Amino acid sequence: MDRYQQALNASKVIEDDAVVASEVKKIVEKAPGYASPEVYQLLFSSIDLTTLSSEDSVKSVTEFTQRVNDFDNEYPQYKNVAAICVYSNFADVVKNTLDVPGVDIAVVAGCFPSSQTFTAVKIADIALATEAGANEVDIVFNLGMFRDENYEDLCDEIIEQKHAARNARLKVILETGALKTAANIKKASILSLYSEADFLKTSTGKMYPGASLEAAYVMCQCIKEYYEVTGRKVGFKASGGVRTTEEALCYYAVVKEVLGDEWLNQDYFRIGASSLANAVLSSMENKEVKFF
Repeated sequence: MDRYQQALNASKVIEDDAVVASEVKKIVEKAPGYASPEVYQLLFSSIDLTTLSSEDSVKSVTEFTQRVNDFDNEYPQYKNVAAICVYSNFADVVKNTLDVPGVDIAVVAGCFPSSQTFTAVKIADIALATEAGANEVDIVFNLGMFRDENYEDLCDEIIEQKHAARNARLKVILETGALKTAANIKKASILSLYSEADFLKTSTGKMYPGASLEAAYVMCQCIKEYYEVTGRKVGFKASGGVRTTEEALCYYAVVKEVLGDEWLNQDYFRIGASSLANAVLSSMENKEVKFF
């Protein structure tokens, strides 16, 4: 029995969908009580501000990045977003435009959003992106290998991509809308965790349903169990369809209730979004703001 199967067999994380839904309902009921200016600021500073359009260009990504620069000048009282997330070929554009400290350069790479290409192509994409300035790399979990239960090759591929990313943090996108069940999400989480993932991320937001609180709950439980076994902290990122402050608060509540306050910072908690930044900024300002 290989180490991946051993980890799957040893896990005690709940995989009953009805039980997961019941636990999530309890957490969601608590979420409004966490609303405060401090939590709004945390949510805002945990955003990976994202543009992933087929129409992205050097000009549009430059302008997108410049708005993050402008934020520091126009709202000096607030901490900026956690990262700017773009396609891998725009890493150097962000690097050459970004002039504020503390904002990371994140890219989607490795044949996002399908993960369907040669492993060598994925490795080259990641290596080129990190050389161009990316310090975070979001890749997609290989659903085809997962369906075939080809866990060893699947995990080997993630590890290869992790090594290609060098010092950049690797976020593995599980595409939970395709996995659907708590049992599948649990398996995919465990396989990714034992393949050196630095973050587990819910969704691409492209091909399948986006983030769900039920998926987040299972992923966070797996991260917690993994930490208890190994002592290694791995982050959680919700992505795909998180648009309102109220929705973001629910993900905050899941992380708080399952993982605790140690995870409630931009090193271990992210939300990938575009429109959410304006929504949370509006909550912070107590008026409608359309800055980004």
